[in-house]
Amino acid sequence: MKKTLFLFSALLCFSCGKKEIKAEKGGIDIVSNIYFNASKGLEDMKSVVVSKLNYKGDTIVELVPYVDYPEITEKIFVITDTLAFDITDRNPQQFIFSTLPKVPSIPKHKKEQGAVFKSKYLLNYGYRKNLNDTILFKKKYKRFRVITPENYTTYYVYQTDTILPYQLYERQGKEYGGRIERIDLYNKQNDVFISLQLLPRKEWDSEAKNIFEFNDFIKKRK
Repeated sequence: MKKTLFLFSALLCFSCGKKEIKAEKGGIDIVSNIYFNASKGLEDMKSVVVSKLNYKGDTIVELVPYVDYPEITEKIFVITDTLAFDITDRNPQQFIFSTLPKVPSIPKHKKEQGAVFKSKYLLNYGYRKNLNDTILFKKKYKRFRVITPENYTTYYVYQTDTILPYQLYERQGKEYGGRIERIDLYNKQNDVFISLQLLPRKEWDSEAKNIFEFNDFIKKRK
């Protein structure tokens, strides 16, 4: 299982955004469906909620669910600029953002749970082949694929001018006029099919909503 989780976590990268239409608030769910022994059927599968990112301006509240119990939050991070702060054990619902300097931090690209914030170049991008556009869940996507001896990977690009604080391979998405919202990878050697998706939403998770609203309340009271 750890090897499989590494396969899809390695697909992730962070984008610091471009200056077009920047989304001010909302959320992004990072979800993966993993199919084992894929050539024999799709019955042996596992769904994993990798992360629930909630943002307001340049501040992200990340909820990391337990792998086997996605309804329960294992970790809560506040992410600003280049740093990640673990506030899980600091009474998150009454945590004040202005006290972040007093909390131990790590560079966000070194964070090992939840969303991966390492900037990555899409390997073998120069050997890609464009595919026909497709429609999934009422959204039209441009597609391209990259084939290597180990993997067959398809990338889905949603054309939009709205910039989110977290994206998959921002540079390559920009070349196609949007953002990559889905990656389908088939690993031939392990016979594992992985579908990784970014699911943008307008509303915050309830836990993150309480944190943001508490901080708004504190600001207004000063």
